[in-house]
Amino acid sequence: MIGARFGKYVKVLTALCLVGTPAIADVLPDDRADVLYHNYDGGGITIQGPSVLVRKKVGDSLSFTGSYYEDLISSASIDVKLSASPYHETRKQEGGSVDYLHGKTIYTAGYIHSREPDYEANTSYFAISQTMFGDLTTVSFGYRRGWDNVFRDIKVKGIIQNDPTFHQQADHRAYTLSLSQILTRNAILDLNFEAITDEGYLASPYRKVRYFDPTVPGKQFTLADQVYPNTRTSSAASAQFKYYLPYRAAATLQYRFYNDTWGITGNTVELDYTHPFTRPILYGHLTLDGSVRYYKQNHANFYSDLFPRADYSNFEARDRELAAFHSLSLGFGAEYEFPKVRWLNKSSITFHFNHLMIDYSDFRDALLAGQDGYTAGTEPLYKLNANIFQLFISAWY
Repeated sequence: MIGARFGKYVKVLTALCLVGTPAIADVLPDDRADVLYHNYDGGGITIQGPSVLVRKKVGDSLSFTGSYYEDLISSASIDVKLSASPYHETRKQEGGSVDYLHGKTIYTAGYIHSREPDYEANTSYFAISQTMFGDLTTVSFGYRRGWDNVFRDIKVKGIIQNDPTFHQQADHRAYTLSLSQILTRNAILDLNFEAITDEGYLASPYRKVRYFDPTVPGKQFTLADQVYPNTRTSSAASAQFKYYLPYRAAATLQYRFYNDTWGITGNTVELDYTHPFTRPILYGHLTLDGSVRYYKQNHANFYSDLFPRADYSNFEARDRELAAFHSLSLGFGAEYEFPKVRWLNKSSITFHFNHLMIDYSDFRDALLAGQDGYTAGTEPLYKLNANIFQLFISAWY
């Protein structure tokens, strides 16, 4: 169950792997195909696999998109080691969408289906994008609906299978509003707002809370099931300012504010720089880019690394995604556009690498309890380092 186990950072990786540029109002996406290989390695988790995306226009008003994405997952993370056994599994995802152009308006509708041994997710979405004021302003509205089936794997006589006594469901709805404004010939401002409601089973059947128990020698804690609220409402607002420099390079500054009804507030600041080389290299063109991203959040209202006793409160969680932490991500990328060939409009190969560093403020390495004199609540704070690698080939036809 990748969505519940690994959370937002792997979800970000998933989004990055769905290569392609969304439609801009009054312009349909170009015909293109992307083949990608991705690899995430950090915190005892390894995720790798391929992704394929194909876009094709039919006439001047219609465009179709199809995608396939696969995760090969192996995990022995701190959460797994504390309450379960390391595992290997595969997640597969298929998606399709259609864009319809009418005047200066683009209508988009799509569907995504994702499945793994203990989780099935379905998502449908619809969006409208309208260009106005002499093509200087683009306004977009989107709606997304997701419904998931959550299972739990158990081992029976050495064989992993779904627990017949456990089947939960979750429902997700999201509303987005975006404004893109060309300020000058060199500057663009994008504003985005998103509101999300989640309802149903929102916890993980594998993660546990721990509470202080002096009767346990050495560790002094006992594990218990997490208990989450059945609803969650969140909102996020972001702004992105892109400025094109005189020598064809571009700098982008982004800020995002997040807040939800579980008490979490998050702030993200990101700076990106893209630099194309004007002179051809081996008859092709090279573009380099770099990025730095900083994120900080406080913990959820019902989160604790160590509860004082069993059944301390109505809701209890020890999911590290709900803890207080800050993270820093450093990225580097290079794109090489091949010389034009007769049967392709354009083709390129792109490499991206990100190094992610997370420092937790109130999530401790409970695996060290009972070692080197550490007891429950005195272990070192946990730190996670991850490397994210992507390599993909794109072709426009």
